[in-house]
Amino acid sequence: MGGPHPALEVLGVSYSYGNRKALENISFEVEPGSFSVLLGLNGAGKSTLYCLITRLYATRFGKIRIFGFDVNRSPGEALRRLGAVFQARTLDLDLTVVQNLSYHAALHGIPAREARLRADLVLEQVGLSASRNAKARTLSGGQMRRAEIARALLHRPRLLLLDEATAGLDIKARAGILKHVRGLVKQSAIGVLWATHLIDEIEAGDDVVLLHRGRILDKGKASAIAERADAADIHAAFEKLTAVDGGGRQ
Repeated sequence: MGGPHPALEVLGVSYSYGNRKALENISFEVEPGSFSVLLGLNGAGKSTLYCLITRLYATRFGKIRIFGFDVNRSPGEALRRLGAVFQARTLDLDLTVVQNLSYHAALHGIPAREARLRADLVLEQVGLSASRNAKARTLSGGQMRRAEIARALLHRPRLLLLDEATAGLDIKARAGILKHVRGLVKQSAIGVLWATHLIDEIEAGDDVVLLHRGRILDKGKASAIAERADAADIHAAFEKLTAVDGGGRQ
């Protein structure tokens, strides 16, 4: 599906908060031009892993590479290929949508004229062209998410991370965000790692990493995980595997 390197390699990564181990020997890959799902309950370690990939936290044990570039040894090269949308809203509510994008472009050293052209393009991609001059605080929850996705795409990353991107949205808005992101994979061949606890956001052909209490219980196509667990679908497989592991919502 693309290139000599995976979009993302996570190799033997562990992380602890004091005596509490949040991640234990995590390894998986995301291929270019693929939609991969990091599935886990709240507290599974999804956000911790995203903080390591984006270098908000330092990786002490294991390696993380983005298109072959180690995030610790070559952070500039790695991170310029990465776009991220975190669970917490991060738009400046007093700025317009296009002003939020322009500020992000300036941080990446993109000239003003080029930034305007790119902003027009990414806003069209996410269906927000008509709201480009609206103050961020006037947007709906779904529109805010799409604006954040547009901002994350502005520097033309080849890998996009989304952490619980549909949290707090209604069913229609959730479906719209998913449709837009899956469309990006098909149209732009961008690699996506989509972190969620909502199993209904997964399709049978998606690559899934099933994370539970800081450990990977299984990984592969959703349909293959269900088959290995002798379950009807990924939902039943998830319930079965987490129950075997000790289960219980955290």
